[in-house]
Formats: sequence, C-alpha cells, structure tokens
Amino acid sequence: MGNAESNAYQNHLSRFLPEEQSDIDGLFDTLSGSSGSSGAKNSKAAKKTVTLAALQAHTREPLPEAMTARLYNGMKSIDLPGKSAGLSEQIAKEQFVIFMSNLLKGNADEKISIIMRMIAKTGGALKGKQIQEFTEDLITSVVHVLSYRKELKGWSLENTRDSSSGVKALASELLSELKLPDGTKPVGSQLLETSFDQSVIEDWVYRVPQISVFLSVVIRQGLHVLHSLPDQTNDILNLVPHCRGIKGRGVGSLFDIPAIIYINSHLPAEMQHKWQLLFSSRLHGESFSQLCAHIVNKGPCIVIIRDLDGFIFGGFASHSWEVKPQFQGDNSCFLFSVSPTLAVYTYTGYNDHYMYLNHGQQTMPNGLGMGGQHGYFGLWIDSDYGKGHSKAKPRCTTYNSPQLSAKEDFILDAMEVWAVGDAPESAGKKGKKSILDVDPQAQALLEMAGKSRQSEGLREPMEEEEGDDDEN
Repeated sequence: MGNAESNAYQNHLSRFLPEEQSDIDGLFDTLSGSSGSSGAKNSKAAKKTVTLAALQAHTREPLPEAMTARLYNGMKSIDLPGKSAGLSEQIAKEQFVIFMSNLLKGNADEKISIIMRMIAKTGGALKGKQIQEFTEDLITSVVHVLSYRKELKGWSLENTRDSSSGVKALASELLSELKLPDGTKPVGSQLLETSFDQSVIEDWVYRVPQISVFLSVVIRQGLHVLHSLPDQTNDILNLVPHCRGIKGRGVGSLFDIPAIIYINSHLPAEMQHKWQLLFSSRLHGESFSQLCAHIVNKGPCIVIIRDLDGFIFGGFASHSWEVKPQFQGDNSCFLFSVSPTLAVYTYTGYNDHYMYLNHGQQTMPNGLGMGGQHGYFGLWIDSDYGKGHSKAKPRCTTYNSPQLSAKEDFILDAMEVWAVGDAPESAGKKGKKSILDVDPQAQALLEMAGKSRQSEGLREPMEEEEGDDDEN
C-alpha cells in the first residue's frame, strides 16, 4: 500500500472509534471469508476481498436483493490510488472502509459520488426515473430491514396500513425537492424524464436528510454493523417512535410505516420517541363526546382521519386539547396528508388559528378544527360526529394546505388520535376526565334530558398500555 493510499485509508479509519473499527473489521472478515478469496492463511488482511455473491449471501434475508446490488455498486465505485475504480469485480478492504466512512460519517459532498453509482452504476447524469427507483428501493429496504430485525418498536406490517403505497408516496414527496439549477422543480412525468447532474443530486441529498438517514439504517441494520453503538444520532434512534396502545386490540392503524417515519420527523425532537393511541373510532365508538373524553388534557397529539373516499389526512396539535371557544396551540402545529399524497403543511404566519375544540355551546361552533377560520377550517370534525370539512380555496390561511379530503364536505370513515412524547403530569389520575368533567354545562344538559353519563364505564387508564407494545 503506497503512502498516499495508506494515509487516505488511515484518515477514513480514524473516523471510527476503536470498537467501531473492530466491528467493521469483523464484518469484512466475515464477508471476505465467505467469498473464498482470502487466499493463503499468511496473506495480509488488506488483500482480502468481498464479492457480490458474498454480500448477497450475508444480506439475503435482511435486505431486498436490489438494495444489496446497489450497496455493492457503491463500494465498487470507490477509486483507490493507482487502481481504476470499477475494473475489479471484488471489493478491497480499503474500498469497504471508505464506503462506510463516507456514507456513515461523511457530508453530502463525500456521499454523492457513491450515491450516484448506487443509483446507476454507469455514472453520469441521471434521469428522474432512475432516482425515483433508487428512492423507492431505499424506503422499501428501510421498512423491510426494520421489520426483519424487529426494530419497529411495536408497529408491524400487520397493525399498519399496507406499506407499498406508502413507499411510493414518501418517495414522491422526497423527489419533489429535486431542484434544477434555475430553481424550478419538475413534477410528474416531466420529473421522470428530466436529467439531473451530480451537483443537483448533491444539493438534493444535502437538503433532504432522509436519504442519508435511510442509507445509514440500511447499512447498519442490513449489514448488521455499528447498529448497537452509541454514535447513532436521534434521527436514527427516533426514526420510528415506540408504539403504545394498539397491540392485541384487533385494529390496524390508518398510518403506514413510511408515513409514520415522515410525520414523526416533523414533530418537535422531544416528542419523536413515543406515540400512544388515545382514541380510535373503531375501538371507542363514533361519538364526539367519546373523542373529547379520550383526548382532552393528554398532551400534544396527532389526529388522523380517513374519509369515505379513502383520503387519509390529519394534523399535529402541539398542546393539550382543551374544550373552550378560543383558538389554542402554537406555530409548531401542522396539517398533513397521507393518501393519496404524503405531505406536511406548516405555519404560514398569517394567523394564529392553530387548533380549536369546543362542545356543548350555542354561541360558537362545536367541533374540532385546525387552521383557517370558523366555518372554513383547513380541517374540521363537527360535534355532530361523522361530518367534517376541509376548505381551502386555494389554500388554508394558517398552514398553506390544499383541500385535504376528496370532497370539501366529507363523511368520516375512521379516526385515530395519538399522543406523542411523554404524557403530561396532568394526564395521570387527575387528567382522566370525561368531557362531562371538563364541561359542567354539557353534564347539566344531559342530566336535564334524563340521560346517564355513558362514558363512565369506558375510561381507560393510560398506564395499562405502557411497555406492552415494543415487540413485533
């Protein structure tokens, strides 16, 4: 190994802690041993190589075959001093270490040449369709490997919506950030036929952090290397939140795994580690008072709705819901769409109509709303449960969201509310209140009408859900 080659190799190696270097050495030895190319026992470790067949054998179950081939092409593309990249069909130790170093520890500039070759092994400008295929492969691989390694933290492919449409929706959303040098963003069929050079794709990788995070997950979990070491950043540790409250209850979430990953990444960092199911119309019944009873004073929440046309959408409420005739929340609230498109719509600064919940009053609208204004919400669930609207001509003033439902006035098919992050102290015993506890006027009206408090027997302590959902 020449001095220049040795120095470059050592610089890459020095990015890893001693225990990380040991982990990488162990993986390379395993791969090169199974490739049968290690030669005589006294040959130097640096002379060992890894073949595509060895990589495929190692990742046959944890990774889809297409992603294994992309990883191999990425490793093979690394140019070593004095050698022509890509001529050898086998991966040298230096190439293996530099690949790990650049993709796991490098910046966008260091990653881009490898990613270009992972997208297309021929190099050169790339078509949007090739980038789309790579992005869909990458997301599919993340879902697959996390499921295989039992790292979905209580979520599963069985208790969530089918991931295949979610993969395409998330890929489409990430690709929408591809921007040509003149600032234009091609869309639809135009995007698929457009050619993008390396500088454009590097800019995209820099601005879309999910690409680097997903690659890191695929490498760590797919190759089973550096997956348990402490250098993992929160965006990897909290890629998927712990799921509470759905296990063994016979219902699947309206979310798919790619949507959970994407929506979770937009939450405040301190709320990304856990989601707790508070309300499901399929578990708790189609009742506005039941909805309120389960979500009031429970901390920040995600509301997700499916209308009768199959559109799925919702919003993040940054504060505990309170029943009152005023708007509440702050500018970290947002609206989102899951299907047919995946997108997040954030605060515009136009007004402070973030979130609204009212019940049992004659003078103000009764229902749950986010964004816009009374009678013209970005998202509205009427207290006459089952009815709602999403009005935006052309956009919701608070969140710049389009109409989220298939029809402006929609019929609710299903609804869930998830508490995110740690429950506030008030959500302990004192917080387990019915809407009738919160709103004495509503209680009095029911008593005058001779109706009992039917929600009394339906209260569910949050503690019973804790710790039960972390196995897949």
